[in-house]
Amino acid sequence: MNLKQASKYLVITGALLIWIIKYLLRPLHTYNEFGTFFLGIAPNLFGSFLIPFGAYWFFNGQNYLLARIFRIQSDYDLKLVCSLGFLMLVVNEYLQKISFFGRTFDYYDILFSALGLMISYFIFSKMQRKDAVQIA
Repeated sequence: MNLKQASKYLVITGALLIWIIKYLLRPLHTYNEFGTFFLGIAPNLFGSFLIPFGAYWFFNGQNYLLARIFRIQSDYDLKLVCSLGFLMLVVNEYLQKISFFGRTFDYYDILFSALGLMISYFIFSKMQRKDAVQIA
């Protein structure tokens, strides 16, 4: 399976997992403290993990302006996508401090988003090297 196809399956599966957590598991409220904490940070952890895979799936092979920014063809491009993704995650989290949106700010969301993005960086770069070897 090539990297684009693997990215597609990971993103779709990850999005479904996040929706299950947010809309089915969280509302049950039948968990201990750790379960409640994990279900609170899981969407951020899994969502940030999906950033490079989503960027690769959506923008690889495209040539418009946004695709040129988020296209991942080298390690530098991967670092750029992960950095911009983290910046957007932090901005999104700080926007939640505005009471108008009705959401809650949490430093753990930023911490676990960073963790998910770091794990994703290493896994994606390994998969990208493996895919490059298979193509060559």
